[in-house]
Amino acid sequence: MSVEEGIALLFLLAGCAFYLAGTIGLLRFPDVFCRLHALTKADNVGLGLVCVGLALLSGQARVASMLLLIWLVGLLAATVSAHLIARHAYERDAPPEHEGPS
Repeated sequence: MSVEEGIALLFLLAGCAFYLAGTIGLLRFPDVFCRLHALTKADNVGLGLVCVGLALLSGQARVASMLLLIWLVGLLAATVSAHLIARHAYERDAPPEHEGPS
């Protein structure tokens, strides 16, 4: 295994760890707003790390640019869907469990 492959493997493993953390947050947090926060943040970082790892493994600028485009579309989709889900939950009177510091 070359040094470049080892670095790519570290990026891929870190991305998988962020996906796992987001999934655990989705299952463990009390309300929809906390779950959305944990899931979108962790999955966006995880997707970015996986794309960096795959771009390093490919070694081609064209593939790296397509992976960057995939990551940007994923960021946009996660942002819009999380906003729509949160707005729908807020409109249906699903208040957050924790209102914040008092």
